[in-house]
Amino acid sequence: MIKGSSVGKRIRTYREQLDMSVYDLATKSGVDEKLVNAIEKGEVLPALGVLTKLSRALGQRLGTFMDDQFKPDPIITRAADLESKKVAGEGMNELGYASHSLALGKPDRHMDPFRIEFAADGVDELSSHEGEELIICLAGEVELTYGNEKNVLQPGDTAYYNCVVKHGLKALGGKPASIYGIVFMPV
Repeated sequence: MIKGSSVGKRIRTYREQLDMSVYDLATKSGVDEKLVNAIEKGEVLPALGVLTKLSRALGQRLGTFMDDQFKPDPIITRAADLESKKVAGEGMNELGYASHSLALGKPDRHMDPFRIEFAADGVDELSSHEGEELIICLAGEVELTYGNEKNVLQPGDTAYYNCVVKHGLKALGGKPASIYGIVFMPV
């Protein structure tokens, strides 16, 4: 499991290897400079959209910042183990969701699959980045904002979209929700 401070240390290491300042990384990624500083210090657990932007700006895969172990194929994630595989540390992030990687230990992956748990009172923050996403609603109701459009997903519903369009997800109805999300970003 990777803690927020580990993610921040890795981001700082790659940024310094590229001889980039925090300002340079913020400008290239489109992420606020104060947020980049907070992430690097381990004060903030980055949302997936933010981590995606930072990884692209640093020329790395998303998984580079999320795991530090290797497992031989196939990578099997047992339902009972999901709680121990949080991407950015313990608990919900500042937007009200927890991401559980379904591919920890596979460094050569081309997709990043997650199980994402949304709090009942989460925030719908829009982001955009390269790549494509597939969302499969597991429980509760999830609102997908895609550009100016809003769609409600119920258990069993799916959405597949281009990530360059601003998008965001949140639970509806004052109840928690969960999805599987698969992110593909070209190298």
